Amino acid sequence: MRSVDPHQPVVILGGFLITEEAYQPMAEALRLSGVEHVVVVPVSRFDWLLTSWGFGWRRVLDRVAAAVDALQPLSASGQVTLVGHSSGGVMLRLYLSDVEFQGCRYGGSDRCNRLVTLGSPHQAVRATPLRAMVDRRFPGCHHPGVDYVAVAGALDLSGSTASAFSRRSASGSYRSIVGDAAVAGDGLVPVSSALLKDARHLVLNSTAHGGLFGAPWYGSPESVQSWWRFVQG
Repeated sequence: MRSVDPHQPVVILGGFLITEEAYQPMAEALRLSGVEHVVVVPVSRFDWLLTSWGFGWRRVLDRVAAAVDALQPLSASGQVTLVGHSSGGVMLRLYLSDVEFQGCRYGGSDRCNRLVTLGSPHQAVRATPLRAMVDRRFPGCHHPGVDYVAVAGALDLSGSTASAFSRRSASGSYRSIVGDAAVAGDGLVPVSSALLKDARHLVLNSTAHGGLFGAPWYGSPESVQSWWRFVQG
């Protein structure tokens, strides 16, 4: 694995139906940690609805590619760090590949030497066709020159940090993803699903998938400090 400059630019791709505004606190926390250039990929709720189809993934990944291309000249290492939350983390695994997808070969592993995923549903007994395709074609840490870091949240559903929504919905979500409702997770994604095989793993206690599921979540400043310190490890 290549060495990674701790200050190299960062591109953030969010999760399903979450707009870029929600990730600005995460971006600011990374800037305060010494990362000068941070870009959140602009994706609207309409864009996310289109990701049920391959052309919708292509729309989003084209924007990832544009953000990486814009930041790469500003990087002393010539490399960019990718951060993907939820479904965004799975999509970035495809971006790293040079396999043709929807008429495009992204080859992101030539420009990005680290991928950090936050609560991403990597391994699942039930997954959308496109997410299942990613895990089938690019299993685990598929690119040896990339530092893969997978972060999961373990939210106590009976505790004060969990929302009423997560208490109602978590068991059904966990069952649909891994086939078992009685597992640990962040209110949406089970820990076992978020910890990509063979990646560096971190489990954050009392951390929710997003603001709807509780607080803090992966993008809260205190959470960013925890996982970014581990990433730089």
